[in-house]
Amino acid sequence: MKLDTMKGLRRTHYCGEVPNTEQEVIVCGFADRVRDMGNLIFINLRDRTGIVQLAFNDNTDRAIFEKAQLVKSEFVLMAKGQVQKRESVNTKLKTGEIEIIVTDLRILSKAETTPFEVTNSDKVNDELKLKYRYLDLRNPRLQKNMIMRHKIAQVTREYFYDNGFLEIETPMMMKSTPEGARDYLVPSRVHEGKFYALPQSPQIYKQLLMVSGYDRYIQLARCFRDEDLRADRQPEFTQIDLEMSFVDAEDIQECIEGYIRKLFKDVMNVEITTPIPRLTFADSMNRYGSDKPDTRFGFEIQDITDTVKDIDFVVFKTAIEQGGSVRAINVKNGAGVYTRKEIDKLVEHAKGIGAKGLAYIRWADEPNCSFKKFLAESDLERICEATGAEKGDLVLICADKNNVVLSTLGAIRLITAKKLDIIPEGQYNFVWITEMPFFEKDEETGTWVAMHHPFTMPMEECLEYLDTDQGNVRAKAWDLVLNGTELSSGSMRITDFELQQKMFEALGMTDEEIEAKFGFLVDAYRYAAPPHGGMGIGLDRLAMIMCKADSLRDVVAFPKVQNASELMSACPAEVDEKQLEELHIKTVD
Repeated sequence: MKLDTMKGLRRTHYCGEVPNTEQEVIVCGFADRVRDMGNLIFINLRDRTGIVQLAFNDNTDRAIFEKAQLVKSEFVLMAKGQVQKRESVNTKLKTGEIEIIVTDLRILSKAETTPFEVTNSDKVNDELKLKYRYLDLRNPRLQKNMIMRHKIAQVTREYFYDNGFLEIETPMMMKSTPEGARDYLVPSRVHEGKFYALPQSPQIYKQLLMVSGYDRYIQLARCFRDEDLRADRQPEFTQIDLEMSFVDAEDIQECIEGYIRKLFKDVMNVEITTPIPRLTFADSMNRYGSDKPDTRFGFEIQDITDTVKDIDFVVFKTAIEQGGSVRAINVKNGAGVYTRKEIDKLVEHAKGIGAKGLAYIRWADEPNCSFKKFLAESDLERICEATGAEKGDLVLICADKNNVVLSTLGAIRLITAKKLDIIPEGQYNFVWITEMPFFEKDEETGTWVAMHHPFTMPMEECLEYLDTDQGNVRAKAWDLVLNGTELSSGSMRITDFELQQKMFEALGMTDEEIEAKFGFLVDAYRYAAPPHGGMGIGLDRLAMIMCKADSLRDVVAFPKVQNASELMSACPAEVDEKQLEELHIKTVD
């Protein structure tokens, strides 16, 4: 088949934007579906905006009609013709009331039979779709996601430009600094045995921009972290990165609230109420068992330690004696859904998290309590009263160390809400989590590490604990959470040279380590720095939620899979020995 050219024709309209008026148009796209009915041929032509129907009939030039008979799915076409009303309206299409009576058809590129039907690729296994990602990206659902992601980026730039921010790029190759995950390293050809790191974030550079007097910085920054993947994590991601001078935490949060309000209104026509609610880290953990709570439903955790402290049940007694607690969630209307078999599954899940098990009260016709034989006459009534349990409810109780109890009930809370299908769709509950702990203990080494990064400002009232009670030090740091997903972290930064030194020392760093890793930043502070703080908002996660996608793969053009490889291009891949020699590298088995 001889292919045509575009010579003499130029597209006048996108397929999904052909007007509902009789006029001559020229459209381009992929053949989505071909129906040959003998004396009639219909071709659905698809581009990123939608589909329009091309029609060929007895009045069509014979050469054009015969060319239409050659068209198969995914051929690239250009068509010129007259718009007219359709006899049978297709209400599923934006252009369903019209069709184009074709007078000129160009076959610009032909396609072999594709490994799967492009517009039906949602039913195809992930590995095949990712191998042929360029085909899957033709799927209207993915194209809609990519367009929304573009709109998010567009509105983001508009908002921050309008609010006095400067977009400044920071290096993609930088010095390796500890940021919480493993770095991706880039060997230097010129400097033998030395490496650049790809940025986990532009953290140090954006602080230096504040030292340099740029006042308000914004960047849609590419970031890289060598860590285990999951549905909302990719090894490379985009961060809406910002920093502001001469502000406090409330100023930054207020600026972001304005951004969120504009973003959801402009992109989705959804009104977001501000100010966004605030929860301290401690309150969030105690009420939801998580520092990224989904607040769209109840089932909040309740501390019933005082209520059950005198009950002669060894599980409760042991937990309390060892400094732990007894806590519960009331799964409203859960008794009808959770049979004994289903409750046993919850118990196994709790054990998988680290708990020893779950006790329960299932109130169907009468309260059925798993530890009833240990209760005095009024104990069950007091527990039901403390948890607000009524007929039809299921009370789940965990007794252990506080961190085990909270993480267990936090997870069980989400599982039961999904099982009961009570999480409202189309509702966007933002929440600020404030007063984050400055330090967290590394379970493997037993040492204290920075929960955010070592440049975070501690709260003034916590400075006295730096040397004596590191677990009690709270930071001027916050997270923005949406429907149970952490979107961003932010903090005020340390700008006092002596305090920064003290924080490094509290993290167990020697003077030599401080100089080697952060010397240039510490030196910069010697020349004065304005008070400043900032945030990094995950654009990919934001897009995932706004697109109602299940995974970041659905909002990233060319994603990686679980083992951080890309199936389409088969990377990472081996390189030849000459390249390794130039980089002074040898590989070993």
